[in-house]
Amino acid sequence: MKKLKRSGRLVDMTNFLLKHPNQLIPLHRFSERYGAARSSISEDLGIVKEIFESEQMGYLTTVAGVSGGVRYEPAVSAREAKTLVESLCRRLEEPDRLLPGGYLYMMDVLGEPGWMNEIGRLFAGIYRGQNIDVVMTMATKGIPLAYAVAAYLDVPICIARRDHRVTEGSVVSINYVSGSNKRVQTMSLARRSIPEGSDVLIVDDFMKGGGTARGMSELLTEVNAHLVGIAVLVEARHSERLIDEYISLVRLDEVNEQEKQIKAGPGNYTNHLQY
Repeated sequence: MKKLKRSGRLVDMTNFLLKHPNQLIPLHRFSERYGAARSSISEDLGIVKEIFESEQMGYLTTVAGVSGGVRYEPAVSAREAKTLVESLCRRLEEPDRLLPGGYLYMMDVLGEPGWMNEIGRLFAGIYRGQNIDVVMTMATKGIPLAYAVAAYLDVPICIARRDHRVTEGSVVSINYVSGSNKRVQTMSLARRSIPEGSDVLIVDDFMKGGGTARGMSELLTEVNAHLVGIAVLVEARHSERLIDEYISLVRLDEVNEQEKQIKAGPGNYTNHLQY
């Protein structure tokens, strides 16, 4: 790269950090990239840090030492989160989304990269500083959301399934009870997908009774991994919840199948924002 003035360095540095969230970037990489002294790079990073935090875009964390560097940790302000969730609620209140059993059609939302990108950044900001090693979800609708969250956390994902695939090698399987209809179902996870001792964030697109999330947490116990938290995009009201600790973005306050009415509101995420 040709030698840049400070204004050019700041633009390129900001772009680089935004594209590499939660990655520790050694300072010498910036020095070599721009042909600038470390003192100049440190001053540049100070400017970027000030803007990121004043505009509530996230945090720049500096790690000292030979193997240290700087890390961009995404975050979302309360105002931005409120706008995002309100838009999502309006989208989910469309009457033609209602499916039998109180479920909602959500594949169009889960299939939009723009929505997933913003929701992934929001969840990554909520779980900032949790030392997550792996994001776990259930096939298949939760996969786009899990990838979005994992991309901002810079960690891999693993996928639990209701059917075992030969290509996944040896698996761990459990029987779990669905929280909504009390049916016993099977859930499997490839042994190689989660290293022993990993700290895992479970991501679920829709939760009624919480049986699927509880099943995934039980699978983690079987592979000697640790549950860090459960992130839920949409939760429905349910009299018997099988899990207590989770963070949701949207809560379905009312679902009237006869009149085709859906009322959605913010979930409990507001208690966990860092800005």
